[in-house]
Amino acid sequence: MNYSQIQFCEHPQSKVDLYQLQELLNISADWAKGRSIEDLGIAIANSDPVISVWDRERLIGFARATSDGIYRATIWDVVIHPDYRDKGLGSKLVETVLAHPRMRWVERVYLMTTHQQRFYEKIGFQVNSNTTMVLHNEKINSLATAEIQLQESLGG
Repeated sequence: MNYSQIQFCEHPQSKVDLYQLQELLNISADWAKGRSIEDLGIAIANSDPVISVWDRERLIGFARATSDGIYRATIWDVVIHPDYRDKGLGSKLVETVLAHPRMRWVERVYLMTTHQQRFYEKIGFQVNSNTTMVLHNEKINSLATAEIQLQESLGG
């Protein structure tokens, strides 16, 4: 691999190649297989920073974050193409996200991972089993749909 051709890029949300991203996620991340182009566009539009890694014209890595800029942030969708793993690119990708001005002064940065705890511990993340909770929005979405149907039936 010629490292001089590897580039890390920060993207305005509208400049991400969604088709290459979809392919990268399908190849590299079991947890992100099958995401639609439309949904990827929405996720990226609501993320800052958005960082990608390129080998010439080929997308080989990606990560994004959401943050309030001071108290809390979450890193999402960290992925490196399998052909480029174990070369330090994943660590550099996460460090690039953390160094971004929107992330640099955040008090706590969260991420979710199922199988990569050791990788993130090397970067400085700690297991934090007492603060993670999740709400699956199926019930909320069902309530919203029912409310819309009720409004329509009432002529509103």
